[in-house]
Amino acid sequence: MVIACLCALGLATPTAIMVGSGIGLNNSILIKKASALEQIARIDTIVFDKTGTITEGRFGVTSIFPSGKINDNELLTLTAAGCAFSNHPLSLSVVDEARARNFTWDTVQDFEERAGSGILCKYRDKALMIGNESLMTSNNINIEDLRNKAGELEYRGESILYVSYDNVCKGMLGLADTIKQNAKDVVASLQKMNIRAVMITGDNEPAANAVSSAVNIKEYHSKVLPGEKRDIVKNYQERGMKVGMVGDGINDAPALAQADVGIAIGAGTDVAKEAGDIILMKNDIMDIVRAIRLGKKTLAKIRQNLFWAFFYNSIGIPVAAGALYPFFGISLKPEYAGLAMALSSVSVVTNSLLLKRMSFR
Repeated sequence: MVIACLCALGLATPTAIMVGSGIGLNNSILIKKASALEQIARIDTIVFDKTGTITEGRFGVTSIFPSGKINDNELLTLTAAGCAFSNHPLSLSVVDEARARNFTWDTVQDFEERAGSGILCKYRDKALMIGNESLMTSNNINIEDLRNKAGELEYRGESILYVSYDNVCKGMLGLADTIKQNAKDVVASLQKMNIRAVMITGDNEPAANAVSSAVNIKEYHSKVLPGEKRDIVKNYQERGMKVGMVGDGINDAPALAQADVGIAIGAGTDVAKEAGDIILMKNDIMDIVRAIRLGKKTLAKIRQNLFWAFFYNSIGIPVAAGALYPFFGISLKPEYAGLAMALSSVSVVTNSLLLKRMSFR
């Protein structure tokens, strides 16, 4: 009865997870749920949101194409006025560029931001719309004069903002984002681990293809509306895949919650971090690979702990029960049984602590 105490079995999983979580925290990987360490070791598909995850999420205005009698400065000012109340990365970049040029503008009224399309508002009592092609076409705004220039920007992988004022297209802006330096290395590391990398973005096909090609992601989804991200993750799960989702924005939260493991970027929104199971505090996406390795090491330790716990009990209990006494006269006194039971727990804890030798380089 003394040696049959299953302390070692009870300690096998929580000690390994506790040590693994501590190692992650010491390396700026916050693991919010204990189960996330086990789940991330089993994932076979990682879905990346593009902006702010694969790319820096900090756009720069690279091109300004006015249409009609408006000039570059007037177009940028008009666009900044409409973007001033938006937190979208594209809008923030436009406002930053206008402020850097010391432009000023009046406050818009009736501001409305449509997810996946753009901005609608009134500026000086006239309708102002800023957004993608679908926003323009759905409101019967003619953008034919800009299609050739738009095609050039799309080929270069730039994002496009069309600007309509008083129901007339006034021009468009091209904005470029920077791909994170280690994004390609992260994808290569995942592929070596036989983990599929997938990218989703609201950008058009040419822009999505340009980024995915640059980081060697072979599978991507373009023109994805915010509400469709969760459906894409769910679709992979229905095909029998264990899915990890990486994102940083409010629109990524439903997909992060749907995924088997949600991985939020530390610099992202509070909503995304709340929905994620793991938070990368350093904003380094290479920590995704490190978190997976940590999960695999932790799961291996759990299995080792369970093996040794079962081994101790499967050997010790029959001996303590007198199975060898009739043949060899060997028995196990209660005090020695207690010592053996304690040693089994110590071995499980010690084996878990060996996780600390794991290298994170």
